[in-house]
Amino acid sequence: MSRVPPVPIPVPDRRSLLRGALAAGALAATPTVAAAGPAIAADAPSPRKAAPFVNPLVRNRADPHIHRHSDGHYYFTATAPEYDRIILRRSRTLNGLATAAESVIWTKHATGPMGAHIWAPEIHRIGGKWYIYFASAPAESVWDIRIWVLENANPDPFKGTWTERGQIKTAWETFSLDATTFAHRGTRYLAWAQHEPGMDNNTALWLSKMADPWTLTGPQVRLSTPEYDWECIGYKVNEGPAVIARNGRLFMSYSASATDFNYCMGLLTAEADADLMDPANWSKSPVPVFTSNDTTQQYGPGHNSFTVAEDGRSDVLVYHARQYKEIVGDPLNDPNRHTRVQKLGWHADGTPDFGIPVADTATNMEVAS
Repeated sequence: MSRVPPVPIPVPDRRSLLRGALAAGALAATPTVAAAGPAIAADAPSPRKAAPFVNPLVRNRADPHIHRHSDGHYYFTATAPEYDRIILRRSRTLNGLATAAESVIWTKHATGPMGAHIWAPEIHRIGGKWYIYFASAPAESVWDIRIWVLENANPDPFKGTWTERGQIKTAWETFSLDATTFAHRGTRYLAWAQHEPGMDNNTALWLSKMADPWTLTGPQVRLSTPEYDWECIGYKVNEGPAVIARNGRLFMSYSASATDFNYCMGLLTAEADADLMDPANWSKSPVPVFTSNDTTQQYGPGHNSFTVAEDGRSDVLVYHARQYKEIVGDPLNDPNRHTRVQKLGWHADGTPDFGIPVADTATNMEVAS
């Protein structure tokens, strides 16, 4: 989620601040974890007929993540536009998330670490416990954004205690966010976005193996950096990775450019039997795979996740977009990035067919205020 600071007084935007901080030098740190959260290992709730999707699914919720659990529920979390809390919804159907009760399971600290810019939470079930990965900054230094982890041992994530497991330590103390995790062939990985000192970009995509749900181990490798024109509009950004394994391959989608109508999605691909820690084994699409569309009037689609429909078979693309192209002021201050879902198709060669962002459902045509 490329962003700029929501402040009422004139200050440099988040990327300018980032560049300034990097120019001043970054401190070395220990390894980190971030990985894309998709339909890698499929849970197996009882199949049912999938209802037509209603869009927008959840209004004013960006960077959406939906986890379909073996208890038959969909668990939803996303960025709230106030950037001050982590929310959770649950429903037995995707459409039901639209009206499901929303619980605040954690709020930002008043001071110190985890005190500002609560962004892009993801919920994952690992080793019999629940984990939430999210980005935040200290209240006193709101652009020093890093990746943090919460843990809950209760089988019901709406109950029990969410314990702060701390910061995921990466190779550098630099701007980092959008962590997602996945397991592949017995190994757990973290994928995330981070600025590398000395690189002429805002964020690149990184991958690491994990020693446990909040600790990275071994090398951290760069899978992609902004290089094509469509990745560098406004800001040079690769962020928001999400992973889905199908047809003998792993596909990692990601988002690029600024968070206005230029925001779009790219795709990395690796063979399922390849060494995922070798960047040479990942190929990158030279063109974006999901972009704004004037016909359907959906703009800035991105920061996606993957899930499956109620039938247990149909893959579903989860993402956010706005219903208008022109934004007054800073895009970060505009709250109208709405969560959307649509069927993820597949080409004859086994690669994902993202299509175009679908138009609003007839009953949902009004623009959120």
